[in-house]
Amino acid sequence: MTVLTSPVSLSPALADALSPARAADGWPLGVSRPPADLPETDGEPLDSDWQRDAMNLVIELIRFLFAGRKDFFVGGNMFIYFSAHQARNTNFKGPDVFFVKDADGTRDRKYWAIWDENGRYPNWILELLSPTTAKTDRTVKKDVYEQTFRTPEYFLYDPEEERLEGWRLDAHQQYESILADHRGWMWSEQLGVWLGTWRGEFQQNLENVWLRFFTDAGELVPLFAEHQAARADEATDRAARAETEVARLKALLATMQVTSPPSSNP
Repeated sequence: MTVLTSPVSLSPALADALSPARAADGWPLGVSRPPADLPETDGEPLDSDWQRDAMNLVIELIRFLFAGRKDFFVGGNMFIYFSAHQARNTNFKGPDVFFVKDADGTRDRKYWAIWDENGRYPNWILELLSPTTAKTDRTVKKDVYEQTFRTPEYFLYDPEEERLEGWRLDAHQQYESILADHRGWMWSEQLGVWLGTWRGEFQQNLENVWLRFFTDAGELVPLFAEHQAARADEATDRAARAETEVARLKALLATMQVTSPPSSNP
């Protein structure tokens, strides 16, 4: 009896013969297809205006971090479809915010269907807790993100407690808790920033506590409008300093002209 101890190399013709037959679009024949008319939303309103604004804030921050790049996707309150059974039953909706690396960022999407995205799952997920979702976010969704999605990092933010929780896949592909530092911030390896709370105004709303990003040096990652405002302030400061310097030089020149002794002619 011969025992094979190394992989067998198949010829292209034999490999094609052994592979499952496929339809013209590449879908395996005999494998149930997901529905074509997938729902884009469950029609349920968000729990609060804060939740909608907080999602938009985080999405914009991720877009700022990767500004100028086309190889990522960030979505919010968007369905994620990962199996034909789940697509038919819509028993899993999707995260509040998710981020995917190495994805086509130029294509508009109404939902994220794994079979349309080369099998890509989110690299980073954020859920904003509410009384109606807290239990599911900590149990059912956490299990899906860990065991099915294999999402490297999963964060939860509780606006009532102003508290952040996080998990990261370990070497055994299991979630282990991310420890917060003395500020209550958590480091995201996937985004390369700190996650922490910040009090201020967003979109001209009343002052509130928001989840924001911070650089490795502890500086606040700005929104696009904040970045533009900071650049405008810097330009104004430079112009003011230049004007002050011109005035100083003019005054110095005038002083030199007054104090200089008159030239004597031989």
